[in-house]
Amino acid sequence: MLHLPLVLAEQMGYFRTVGIQLEWHDLDADAQVHQALTSGQVDVVSGAFEQVLDLNEQGQKTKAFVLQGRTPQISLGIALRRLPLYQSLADLKRFKIGVSDWGSASHAMAQLWCLQAGLNPRDMQFVEVGPMGAAMDHLRSGAVDALCHLDPLMRWLEHKSELRVVAETRSLQGTQLWMGGPSASTCLFAKTEFLNLKPGVMQGLTDGVVRALKWLMTAGPTDLLKVMPAYAWMGDRAFYLGTVEALRESYCPDGLLTEDWMQTAWRNRATRVGLPKSLMVDRSALQAAYTNEAVHKSKKRFSI
Repeated sequence: MLHLPLVLAEQMGYFRTVGIQLEWHDLDADAQVHQALTSGQVDVVSGAFEQVLDLNEQGQKTKAFVLQGRTPQISLGIALRRLPLYQSLADLKRFKIGVSDWGSASHAMAQLWCLQAGLNPRDMQFVEVGPMGAAMDHLRSGAVDALCHLDPLMRWLEHKSELRVVAETRSLQGTQLWMGGPSASTCLFAKTEFLNLKPGVMQGLTDGVVRALKWLMTAGPTDLLKVMPAYAWMGDRAFYLGTVEALRESYCPDGLLTEDWMQTAWRNRATRVGLPKSLMVDRSALQAAYTNEAVHKSKKRFSI
């Protein structure tokens, strides 16, 4: 669901009209994404804005150029069998917590929730559970007591009464509560060198995503079913449509990387990695991490 605007743009042929053919590489772990980008295996990444900050801190020059999401869409749920032992986030110290991968966005969000509860993330029992199917197996087998993961997985497990969500950043209200406001989340980013060499590709990708975001703001259930392939429905059309509707506000309305949202992402990352207060907002680092050049052109072109 994080990458829905990008998928919609491809499904509706927005990239084909400008001569862009996507070649998808499904990489689960952030470390794999970083390696693929730095080695040249991939040119553009659809991932969390925090990854841009991480890469730039490591000396890589990368930039985000269009925003897809303004919430991380991550939830924390407690297995129903363990729910009697849970009163607050502080009780997580006794639980094994499943995260998609070590160093992933779900791992980062779980660490942030622990810090907010006064817990040291280094003392927590985090378990890598992988993507959706493997994560469900870990929860059902008792290998983990709690799960910090993405929709549609978390909503599906709620739907099946297998866990109860106790904290979430999939809604604007939840993101405001736990992160202090909307936060720059899923975006398209690439090496600065690539963007300078291929401005037409950056503009074409941005045009497609911005058009998809505009379409998504008003698309109805029938519209979605016509565009999305049946395999995306998880075998339950009603559940799929309900999930998209619940997440609709999570998506950026126009693709613009706003300073407030980027600062929210920066502050929460700074808290998690223990940066001093003087670096809680580093404007020079933020300026180096994004460009809205293509988005401004797209907004004007499509009257957004």
